[in-house]
Amino acid sequence: MNLSQQQIRKLQSIITAAQALLEEARTSTGRASEKPRRIRRSGKDLVAFRKMLIAERKKGVPVAELARKHNISSAYIYQL
Repeated sequence: MNLSQQQIRKLQSIITAAQALLEEARTSTGRASEKPRRIRRSGKDLVAFRKMLIAERKKGVPVAELARKHNISSAYIYQL
């Protein structure tokens, strides 16, 4: 099979991109493929957690930052 120089360059760029993706997948922490564990809070822990969230919101901390920090949805924070 004879390939033109342009086809060879395109194939090399595809191979390089694929190798870069594979290397990135090997070195990453796997955060994208793993779902973070959900924590079920109950009782005193839940009450304390809700109070802490409300206090942080009153201080002006953005909802997105709180949701990311505590691994909860932003909808949950808005419900409070």
